[in-house]
Amino acid sequence: MRLKLEQQIIEIVHKRRRSLPREGVRKLKVSLDDEFTKANLKVGRDTLFNVLRKHQMLTLRKKYSSRTTNSHHRFYKYNNIIKDLEVTRPNQVWVSDITYIRTIKGFCYLALITDMYSRKIVGYDLSDSLELKGCVRALNKAIYQAKNSNGLIHHSDRGIQYCSNVYTQILKRKKIDISMTEENHCYENAMAERVNGILKDEFYLDQTFDNVSHAKRAAKNAIKLYNEIRLHLSLDYKTPNMVYKLSA
Repeated sequence: MRLKLEQQIIEIVHKRRRSLPREGVRKLKVSLDDEFTKANLKVGRDTLFNVLRKHQMLTLRKKYSSRTTNSHHRFYKYNNIIKDLEVTRPNQVWVSDITYIRTIKGFCYLALITDMYSRKIVGYDLSDSLELKGCVRALNKAIYQAKNSNGLIHHSDRGIQYCSNVYTQILKRKKIDISMTEENHCYENAMAERVNGILKDEFYLDQTFDNVSHAKRAAKNAIKLYNEIRLHLSLDYKTPNMVYKLSA
């Protein structure tokens, strides 16, 4: 009986993990509650943890470090204006960052813009260089999809891409306020860093891809799953899309 129960739990978890391969125990418990009920299973968090541990199905976190920021440049650096700000709605603060993705031939770079309130990735671009164009494409996508950008603040590190005249002019034209981290304070852009980590940790963007188009397909799929399916503890176990749409 015990083995049969374990088998049923494992089958249900396997099904969920086809789309979210590294989802942890707490979120699995919430996202699979209906499935367990349908199968007439009473599964508490401890039971789920023990079954997954026994079958070596617990997820492990990795640490990443990579420098994609060059803040030694001649462009103007803006102050951090979100430090003590209470974020209460979507399209109030967007955080931007760049993370590297490996391919067999070298690195490509994923520029991300995340809505701070809903954690939704609202704009992204993957390109094979650290040039400005990728960040600009990500920004234009984010602006295009936002119905309302009144009172919006764009927050980033002091990287040359974000400080460049081309990038800041787009923000100014759209009347978007500009905020940046202070020197060497990466924790001031912690949410953007966290999103990078989630995409690599939970959606396999930490692997080495065959080429840029393979990496692009993987990034697109990962961001879709992140926005539409992955539950966030900080959003009371809702998805970023749900929270963004409900309040935007």
